[in-house]
Amino acid sequence: MSRIYELRLMTRVAQLYYANRLKQSEISTRLNISQATISRLLKRAEQEGIVRVTITPPRGTFPDLEQALRDRYGLTEVVVADCFQEAEDQILRAIGEAAGHYFESTIGDDEVIGLSSWSASLLAMVEAIHPLKRAKAKKVVQLLGGIGNPVVQSHATQLTTRLAALTGAEPMLLSAQGVAASAAAKLIMVGDAYVRATMEQFRHITVALVGIGALQPSLMLWNSGNSFSSDELHDLEARGAIGDVCLRFFDAAGRPVTGSLDERVIGMSLAELGKVPRVVGVAGGARKLDAIRGALLGRIVNVLITDKFTAARLTDQDIS
Repeated sequence: MSRIYELRLMTRVAQLYYANRLKQSEISTRLNISQATISRLLKRAEQEGIVRVTITPPRGTFPDLEQALRDRYGLTEVVVADCFQEAEDQILRAIGEAAGHYFESTIGDDEVIGLSSWSASLLAMVEAIHPLKRAKAKKVVQLLGGIGNPVVQSHATQLTTRLAALTGAEPMLLSAQGVAASAAAKLIMVGDAYVRATMEQFRHITVALVGIGALQPSLMLWNSGNSFSSDELHDLEARGAIGDVCLRFFDAAGRPVTGSLDERVIGMSLAELGKVPRVVGVAGGARKLDAIRGALLGRIVNVLITDKFTAARLTDQDIS
């Protein structure tokens, strides 16, 4: 009969703790049982099935999809944004808001933030961020050259300077083209003192915020003048490239696709990015599916923020 009374005591303690909302110290006083015993009885109540934890996800959240992505690709964290349609503008808005909230919730004091330019996803993220009241970053470092077509120039500059203003950080602009005309031209540009000072910050970055691009560049990148020609893109495709991060291309398994084109890019390399503790990829949409999958398989990013349609395809799930 002693076991039934042990179960009865577990039930009584669980009732006071979960239903009556008493603290463990208050239960200890009321029942004349030590607080250590109260804690042990609560754990045993779960083991015996007396207490069962049920999580009811609110509408518009996708914890099962997020867990499936974490498990399949070994990600540290995943945020899946709700989106009613697969239109690209709606996906951008949804993942931008999700990324903005994630950033506000996780940024710490004295962070050195790396930010890739010419990314519509990151532009949407920065536009969704509110000024931080407490955490103050140290620097916001531009990861890819931001000089290009003057018509869209403000996008690349705005990303870095706006995020720096929101976080109270010092902006470190990479005042060079994203793609130099030649390897020799790149050497001249990276010899500039200001460009060199920004690139030297790459090794101090604690969190990198990056877009994930398909092989065919986005309209923003194409208009910027910082993309490769059609013939060069065909050559990359022939060598297995399916996407890029900071104009550093990779294949379907996430392996780098390098060569003479890679030598013209002024920005962070995949090897340098791999040394950053937290790399947040913000991307979604059917056009980028293969590129996102490759970035995940290659462990180029360890945090993913995407939309529910892309998440479902990445995990072979049906959400219709």
